[in-house]
Amino acid sequence: MAELETELERARAAAADGDWAAAYATLREADPATLDARDLELLADAAWWICETEESLAHRQKAYAAFAAAADDEAAAGVAARLTMEFFLRGQPSVGAGWLGRAQRHARELPDSPNQGYLLAIESTVKRFMGDLDASLDLAQRAVEAGRRSSDRNLFAMAIHSEGLALIALGRIREGVALLDEAMTSVIAGELTPFFTGILYCNVIAMCLDLGDLRRASEWADASTVWCETLPPDSPYPGLCRVNRAVVARMSGSLDEAEAEAGLAAEQLARFAPEDARYAFYQVGEIRRERGDLPGAEEAFERARELGSDALPGLALLRLAEGKLKAAAAAMQLTDDSKLPPERARILAAAVEIAIANDDLETARDRTAELDDLAKGFPALPFEALALASQGAVLLADGDARGSLVPLRRACGLWQELKLPYETAQARVLCGRALIAAGESEAAEQEFRAARAVFERLGASADVAAVSRELAEPASLPAGLTAREAEVLRLVAAGKTNRDIAVELVLSVHTVGRHLQNIFAKLGVSTRAAATAYAFEHDLA
Repeated sequence: MAELETELERARAAAADGDWAAAYATLREADPATLDARDLELLADAAWWICETEESLAHRQKAYAAFAAAADDEAAAGVAARLTMEFFLRGQPSVGAGWLGRAQRHARELPDSPNQGYLLAIESTVKRFMGDLDASLDLAQRAVEAGRRSSDRNLFAMAIHSEGLALIALGRIREGVALLDEAMTSVIAGELTPFFTGILYCNVIAMCLDLGDLRRASEWADASTVWCETLPPDSPYPGLCRVNRAVVARMSGSLDEAEAEAGLAAEQLARFAPEDARYAFYQVGEIRRERGDLPGAEEAFERARELGSDALPGLALLRLAEGKLKAAAAAMQLTDDSKLPPERARILAAAVEIAIANDDLETARDRTAELDDLAKGFPALPFEALALASQGAVLLADGDARGSLVPLRRACGLWQELKLPYETAQARVLCGRALIAAGESEAAEQEFRAARAVFERLGASADVAAVSRELAEPASLPAGLTAREAEVLRLVAAGKTNRDIAVELVLSVHTVGRHLQNIFAKLGVSTRAAATAYAFEHDLA
């Protein structure tokens, strides 16, 4: 028996030192009949830290059963709460809800237990994702009060961060971010256990990215990188943190680094955290789409879909880039209106772009109005910029080129303020097209050249090619035709209909019609046949 106690003590000491592999190996070798509930819980923790997730869940459920059989409501509630979080994170909400109910049943017997606060924080998160934001805030504030009454630093930090997230979801961004920063002081001070340290790092960085606060996200991402170096290399958090680092790199314009980080994170997470792996694969798809690697983007989005993601709006925008306008519009019909504001804003902006390409200005206007309402209720610069860019794009598609320049230039300024180079360049391209339509070709050329320089630096080859077509020297084209007008004329001479041309050039039918009007006016013709003859005469066919 003394030898057994020595082995168990050795495992407990290894766990206390963070040597989870040693603790796991020692506990696995022990006779299961000799392990009590605490040892089973320790074995579950050790298995979790070395990414043996299924085994971890099995041991944790055995630990719960042992605590429950011993009528230890405090310990049983704590284990059930942990199982609740793990099943929700695994994308199994029904199982998670079952464990939440079980945890609440035990906690009812313990009105002053810290577990009451943990369960309130978990319920707050559930309500936030369900869209019941007032209830989420109320539950989080009750969790904070429970944390104040307790000496549990993990609980207090988790509760404050839950309240911050609820406030942000309600559009009270300044208050919410202040609470997130306060919660993170516990992380920096080393007051929290590694499990809760990782949760706060992941959630806070992700929210900073949603808000477009790249500076704050980068600072916390750098700190999380240093922290991850103190963990076992095969633990879950390096992969989880790597996803956020990939998004930071992508938003900063470092697409090579972003793709490498996201790809590595996706492969690491696929085995034990499918919910996070699908987000990582989605990021790989977005990065490849921006770089013009459409087959690579397709592959990544498919991996995300296999893990349960709808891969939107990225997949729909990929179809648009491929010229499959109807498929892009059909994909957007599959989106869920219950998405949280940051994701909903990106979906609405994509819906506007796709509707314009399909010459469906009514839908584009409706989605722009919805996006504008969201931006007003959720006052953060990225959402305002998305709303302004969509307004400008709709005005331009509707023929009001000069009117479109006001929101487009404001959007461009906001993207620059946020230091998001890809979005800034996209806005410049729209400004350039509006200036062309307004007859200001010199100013348009400046916008196109600035955008192309950014796309070249980012390695966004498809965007470089598109802007280069806009920048073809007008002197080489007769009758003052622009490069885009020459492309349209070439396709007219090939016998293409306006819809055919729209699909090939990824334009709306309305825009193609406007180009044709300009072409007819410049050539002094009134029919497609006459324009075709002109194209052949001047080597434009």
